[in-house]
Amino acid sequence: MREILGRRRRLLSRRGDEGPDLIGAALTFASDWQWPVLPGVAVDPQDRSRCACPDPECTVPGAHPFDPGLLAATTDARMVRWWWGNRPTAPIVLATGGNAPCAVSLPAAAAARALGALDRRGMRLGPVVAAPARWSILVRPYSMEQLGELLYAKDFVPGSLRFHGEGGYIALPPSRTAQGEIHWERAPLPGSASPWVPDVEAVVDAVVHALTRTGVNAPEL
Repeated sequence: MREILGRRRRLLSRRGDEGPDLIGAALTFASDWQWPVLPGVAVDPQDRSRCACPDPECTVPGAHPFDPGLLAATTDARMVRWWWGNRPTAPIVLATGGNAPCAVSLPAAAAARALGALDRRGMRLGPVVAAPARWSILVRPYSMEQLGELLYAKDFVPGSLRFHGEGGYIALPPSRTAQGEIHWERAPLPGSASPWVPDVEAVVDAVVHALTRTGVNAPEL
């Protein structure tokens, strides 16, 4: 138990004296919380603002799967130790959907204002992942049919919202990508169980309301 609590303190800390504990965080996600993860592609060692993948126009440099591919995501602690033992600085990529959380993301500046509006409304949120360009609100797994019905019922859905469901992914803290550091804007509470996350309906309803009814404008990014 002492080892688990120590690892979790490092997970919830943005950066330690020796840099982020990526393998400790990856093991917490995979082994403790049963979230399937895999190492993301590295940044270009010659130009850390670019991705090491073959796509010169990569839009998420250093923050996506490449080798191994997304289907390799696992909760197996032995595989996680092997991956990060060989690639200790690799970003941690969560394969969303299935039994793992999904996510709703929006541009960072708009997300910060929207979260403030949701707090004032008393909306309960789970973990929120903050990347330099976009923030992702984790939600319970949903199907494409469920999401389609939800969006169809809306008069307007801001185009800046993105949905990371089955077959999708997001990078998790304490990863560092070509765009910068990824951290928890709303950190998971310490504990042995997977963190609580809200339903996607509640999050979409609240975020759309915050973006369209309170003067919060989100650019189409």
